[in-house]
Amino acid sequence: MYILVINSGSSSIKYQLFPFHSEEPLSKGLIERIGLPGSFLTHTFTRQGVEQTLRLDEPVADHAAGMRQVAALLVRADIAVLQDPAQISCIGHRVVHGGETLSRTTVITPGVKQKIKDLYPLAPLHNPGHIKGIEVTEAIFPGALQVAVFDTAFHQTLPERAFRYAIPERFYKQEGVRVYGFHGISHEYVAGEALAYLGRPGARLVTIHLGNGCSMAAVQGGTCIDTSMGMTPLDGLIMGTRSGTIDASVLIHLSERLGLTPAELSVLLNKESGMLGLTGHSDMRDVSRLYAAGDPAAVLAYEMYAYRIKKFIGAYAAALNGLDAIVFTAGVGENDALTRELVCRDMDVFGIAIDGNENTRRDAGIRNLSAAGARTPVLVIPTNEELAIARKCRKLAEESA
Repeated sequence: MYILVINSGSSSIKYQLFPFHSEEPLSKGLIERIGLPGSFLTHTFTRQGVEQTLRLDEPVADHAAGMRQVAALLVRADIAVLQDPAQISCIGHRVVHGGETLSRTTVITPGVKQKIKDLYPLAPLHNPGHIKGIEVTEAIFPGALQVAVFDTAFHQTLPERAFRYAIPERFYKQEGVRVYGFHGISHEYVAGEALAYLGRPGARLVTIHLGNGCSMAAVQGGTCIDTSMGMTPLDGLIMGTRSGTIDASVLIHLSERLGLTPAELSVLLNKESGMLGLTGHSDMRDVSRLYAAGDPAAVLAYEMYAYRIKKFIGAYAAALNGLDAIVFTAGVGENDALTRELVCRDMDVFGIAIDGNENTRRDAGIRNLSAAGARTPVLVIPTNEELAIARKCRKLAEESA
């Protein structure tokens, strides 16, 4: 029996296939540009211990066509990793927003699907794509247990003092305006890996997820007590195209002075700001090359990016009443040595100092970058959201059996 993990977006499907009792995927892939010109699928599979990759440049009209393509590839004679799609006993879906009521891994029922739909206003770019993925896999794999794993669930342990905004209570009660937090699957996974690595189940951690989207979490012994993203993924750190924290009066000013509509302000803050707004590039690899060439805009952008992270480390050290380790993860966190260097510079008050040679190494697995004598470990831990979802599915399936 097998577990298929699905991460369905508005125009993409990311997937991994795991044997039920194994943490090594047999197959994984990504379909991009669904319903758009130039759609393609990249499918990686392991046969007889050898990993191979196949790319298909074919039109993918919609999510149903994409999932049928995935199901066919899994059993295609020359590259098969399964004999029959019915061998998939459980399908785990990453769902970005679960609100307050969907706060744990759950079997998908009509009622659960309706709750996910009810949250469309809070996650209009994500939850509709997840529903598409769920409905398609229900049709293609009717015998599989369908499971939802929520990105917001890990942050449901935030105390009220951390998740409430200082506005009239009716907006929280009636409109659900509060901090939800995101990237929870990643934060929970790397926090668990860090606690095991340190051998300290009660350790106080700051986990730093840096990709195109960026967020941080304060974690006490595996329990999240604060996080940087808010009601939506816009708040907190500077990101690839998102502004992060900004004075709300800036929006009022732009609306009054320039006549920008709410829709235009949303595009500005979510798609035209962050590193893109500062440098003209949203990919940190491009910004890094500009930084190395001495481009003033890139230098400033990196300084702002790192400074915002440093401020959150300080705030979370205060919230945790101490700091036992910080953890970098995700694409930028795992691979961008410059970001780690700038964040960890002049952080002696927290016992943070990194070894320059360790910081530039690209070894797989968990890395400890701390300089000799540094009090607070600085860890790089590769995130694995698909594995985290597979683990949760396995546990739920065993409990449901």
